[in-house]
Amino acid sequence: MRYYVNASHAMRWSDGEGKQHNHTWEIICEIHSKGDHMIVFVDIEKKMKEIFDSFSGKFLNTLPYFKTINPTVENVTTWLFNLLSPVLEELNAELVRLEVGESPTRSYCISTI
Repeated sequence: MRYYVNASHAMRWSDGEGKQHNHTWEIICEIHSKGDHMIVFVDIEKKMKEIFDSFSGKFLNTLPYFKTINPTVENVTTWLFNLLSPVLEELNAELVRLEVGESPTRSYCISTI
């Protein structure tokens, strides 16, 4: 499954915060069914859309998770993995790989396999 979300962020450095800038974040999810359960994609898509809509168009630095954590592509990927995994578990699915890109040449991946 592939999603795109527009959101901005600014890097924090030891001497202050960088300039706020926008990205179209590309989010690629590899999902496996748990056991013999059938995956109902419409349910998964609905839940994932709710999560992505919650930060679409937002300045990531202002979200509670990023108040003290730098919103790097690595940290955004970890944050999304932790948000998506329990939701998918409830739907008898498992997030086995998540890749998040902030540009066509810069992305980060978490894989459980």
